[in-house]
Amino acid sequence: MPLRAVFFISVALSFVAWGIVTRQYIWPVLRGRPRADALRPILVLHTFRFVGLAFLFPGVVSPDLPAAFARPAAYGDLATAIAALLAIATLRHRLGILMVWAFNILGTADLLHAFYQGNRLEFGRGLLGAAYFIPTVLVPLLLITHGLVFWILLTREGLRNQPSESS
Repeated sequence: MPLRAVFFISVALSFVAWGIVTRQYIWPVLRGRPRADALRPILVLHTFRFVGLAFLFPGVVSPDLPAAFARPAAYGDLATAIAALLAIATLRHRLGILMVWAFNILGTADLLHAFYQGNRLEFGRGLLGAAYFIPTVLVPLLLITHGLVFWILLTREGLRNQPSESS
């Protein structure tokens, strides 16, 4: 089987698996919470986006990984992690929801851009190295949770919109 097909099968099955986990375990817990309380655990998850800096480390990735892919992917993830931290810090205030929107748009655009650019790479040459697990395991979860954030921000169904009492 061509390695490109193996990569895309891995990504597709990860979306399926994370979709099941989200539907069965994550959404049922979040949907009855006030909006800030539903957003907080998703934001905390995205604070780990600094892991994308691995795309800059030769030895983790091939030194032949094009900088045109590695730098935007790494720094986009870092910017998203910082945006998630800022959103968490301001979540109890009016600015918080604006920060969540900024985080979510930035983070979604970053991941979609990385997928687009990554699709142009020849994965068979081992360019991703150990970072192979970022797009095949982590990115599907991150995109699904970005979708949840959009859902939480755009709907009131199942969510109480008053700010959280806890931090």
